[in-house]
Formats: sequence, structure tokens, C-alpha cells
Amino acid sequence: MKHLLLLLTVVLSTSFAWCQKITKVFLNKSDSTVNYYTAVLPAVPFKGVLIVVPGFGENGERVLSQTGLPVLAAKNGLLTIIPVLQDGVLSFGVDSASQSCLSSIIADVNKRYHSEKLKLYIGGFSIGGSAAIKYAELNAEKVAAVFAIDPPLDFERFYASAQRDVRLSVLNAPSQENVYMIKRIEAVMGGTPASAIENYYATSPYSFSDSSQRAIKGLLKTPLRIYSEPDINWWIRERNSDVTAMNIADCSAMINELRRLGHLNAELIVSTNKGYREPGHVRHPHSWSIVDNVGLVKWLVGSGK
Repeated sequence: MKHLLLLLTVVLSTSFAWCQKITKVFLNKSDSTVNYYTAVLPAVPFKGVLIVVPGFGENGERVLSQTGLPVLAAKNGLLTIIPVLQDGVLSFGVDSASQSCLSSIIADVNKRYHSEKLKLYIGGFSIGGSAAIKYAELNAEKVAAVFAIDPPLDFERFYASAQRDVRLSVLNAPSQENVYMIKRIEAVMGGTPASAIENYYATSPYSFSDSSQRAIKGLLKTPLRIYSEPDINWWIRERNSDVTAMNIADCSAMINELRRLGHLNAELIVSTNKGYREPGHVRHPHSWSIVDNVGLVKWLVGSGK
């Protein structure tokens, strides 16, 4: 905890050196745990708006402790927003309630900061990246560019891999995260893939088994980057998992299909040994740190329609 507080102090001190301020805005004044956002305001006139959606279980403070991206983006003139959606840090991101909340937050940002005429960029980590891609699919005309950091995209695959982990856990207790996600996915989708496959197709940002490719066609004119660090042996050794349960399966398949549909500004960026989490600089390939933040910000401000 001491190391985390020290890190946050350094990050926030650096933030204030580069930006006017970091502030929180609550859409619901009576509840400070949901429907709010952290705004990192540039000291210079805004050049655009960047929405950075946290991963599952994360809030703005957690994001700022893991990555310098929001501060760097603000230094480059982007009004940077870190939202917390309607279910708080446990929001699922891709469901209709989460997407509606995200739209409300963006509308509030535009009204509060008079930014509706500026370019809008959106991205996120893990399920936050899933939420960002889903938003871009549904609002292609509003989004100048989108990025995602190791996002789960195909929730039919996610469900099957979680089920498989539970089935294979004979000698050890199954991952409680997977036990939780099985129930959560069923609740969000209104059933299993066998009973509600159309809901999986409609909600997932990408579906391997959906031959109509309905979801990804909304992205054909939007610049897209997906980042992943597929350290397969780390997952086998540390999590008793393998490539079938890794998000790289969804990410690579989605990028491949987009490119085969003619979208050549969709790219998968694969890193090696860059994934570490704070505090403690602990090795984990599913981390914010796999991104070259300087390169990402340069790409964002150079992208647009």
C-alpha cells in the first residue's frame, strides 16, 4: 500500500506539472461509486477528446497507477476522460446498459467542456477495450480512432474457455474468476451460447462463429489498433491456461477478418516481455504496460476522419 500511494503521488504530481488539473465529475450526486468520470485536463487548448475505459475492477486511480497514457495524452492536448459506468468497477462494458452509460458520460463531457466539435478517440484495457471497440462499432460516425489493450472480444469463446477451465480443474479448485464470469456472461447474454447465440452475436464486439460479420462491419472506416502480449508459456505456468483461453485468439481473428474485408488501417501490435503491473513491477502479460504510450498518442493524433 505504501508503494502504491507513493506511485500515485508521483503520477499525480507529474500530472499537475503537465496539466491544469485532474478532477472527478459525478453524474449522480447521491452515489460516488457509479456513473462518474475522472478528467485529466490539458494546460493548452484541447485538440481532441480521449476516452480511456478501465479494465474490470478498475477506477481512475487504478488506471493512473498502472499507465502514464492519460497524462501523456493530456500533455499532447487531449482532454482525457476515465469513466466508471453504471455498475461501478464491475461494469461489463459491452452490454446495452454500459454502452448507454458511456454515451451519457461522453455527452456530459461535450456539454461541460464544449468539446462536441473536437475529434473523439476511445480505447481501453481488457474489458474496457471491449467496451471501446463496441462503442466505435455502434457510433462509427463519432469516433476518429479506437484502440484496445488485450480485450476479450468473442464472448462465446470466453464462455467456452471459462467452462473448460472449470472442467479441467480436477486436482485444484477452479479459477474463481472463471466461475464468476460464467455466471456473469449468462446473465448479460440471457443464457448460454447454446440457448442464446443471437444475443452473443449482437453483444460481442466480434464473433468467430458469426459468418455475417455483423459487428465488425461497423468498424470498416475507423482506424483501429489492438495490443496483445501472447506469452503462452507464462499462462500455462502461472495460470494453468493456454492459447484457447487467451484474448489473442479473438484479437488476431478480428484483425484478420477486418483486413480481409479491406480495412487496412486495422492492426495488431504484439509485444514481448513488456507486461508488468504495479506496485512491485510484477510480471503479467495482460497489463497496461504492453503499450508504447508515445507511439499510441502519436498514432491517435495523426488518425481521424
